[in-house]
Amino acid sequence: MSKVDRSVLQDDGVRRAVRAAGFANLLYSDADMALSLARTLAGRTRGKAVWVFAYGSLIWNPLLDFTSVRRTRVYGYHRGFYLWSRINRGTPDAPGLVLGLDRGGSCDGIAYRLRPATMEHELAMLWRREMVMGAYAPRWVNAHYGGTNVRAICFVADRAQQAYTGRLTDEQIVTIALRASGHYGTCMDYLLRTAASLRTHGIADTRLARLAEQVAVAQRRLHAT
Repeated sequence: MSKVDRSVLQDDGVRRAVRAAGFANLLYSDADMALSLARTLAGRTRGKAVWVFAYGSLIWNPLLDFTSVRRTRVYGYHRGFYLWSRINRGTPDAPGLVLGLDRGGSCDGIAYRLRPATMEHELAMLWRREMVMGAYAPRWVNAHYGGTNVRAICFVADRAQQAYTGRLTDEQIVTIALRASGHYGTCMDYLLRTAASLRTHGIADTRLARLAEQVAVAQRRLHAT
C-alpha cells in the first residue's frame, strides 16, 4: 500500500509500482494520458482561471497548489460508486470501488482555483492520480456558488470503459468496501473519509451517509465476532 502524497505523484510512483507488479496492461498509456490532458486544456477559456471540481477524495486530500477554494454545485451530474478500482482501492482479483460522476441530477462539492504559474504542472500530477486506468472522461463544467459560476475541470465516469459498474445496490457496495484494498489504501477508508469530509463541509449526500453508517455497523459486527 502506498501513501498518496505529492512525492508519489511527482515520481509517478503508483504507475511504476503497477508496472513492477506485472499489471502494466491495466494502465492508461503515457501517450493517451498526455493527449487527454492536452485536449482538456484546449477547452480552457483564455484569460480565465482554471478550477478543479472535487467530489470525492480530492476534497479531503487535494494535493493541489491552489489559491482559493469554494463550495460549489454542478448540475447535470451526480456522485456515486460507479467505477471499479483495480489499482487504487482494489486489485485485479478483488476490485474495489471509487466514486465517479454520472449523468443526471446535481452534485455539491469543492472547487479549487489553481495558481496560474503552476497550473500545468498541477494538472499533470492530477492526471497521474485520476487517470491511472483512463476510467474517467475529463469535462469542463460550470461550478455554481453564491449566484455566480466558474468553469472547472471534473472527472466523469466513462460509461464506455470496463471499469464502469452501472448502479450497484447498497449491499453490494458495503460488501466490496469491507474487503477491498489497493495502492492508495482500503475502499472502506475511502468511503468513510469521503462521507466525513462531506459532513465537515456541510454537504448533504443521503446515500453516501447511509453507506458510511452501514459500513460502520458491519465493521462493528465483524469485530464483535
